[in-house]
Amino acid sequence: MPTRIKELRARDGLTQQQLADKVQVRRETIVFLEKGKYNPSLKLAFEISQVFAMSIEEVFGLGTD
Repeated sequence: MPTRIKELRARDGLTQQQLADKVQVRRETIVFLEKGKYNPSLKLAFEISQVFAMSIEEVFGLGTD
């Protein structure tokens, strides 16, 4: 699943660890999400979208094909 997490983290000046801490997951989970190797639960997708004040669709590129 394509995501904009890396781009949004850079925009907001967040490290992978800082984002992981905000959504209470391991840094490795953020790494896998950014590489498209992990599909998040709906709860995690929602929490990440809240950090960036965006919709899940905007963060995870759903419906933009």
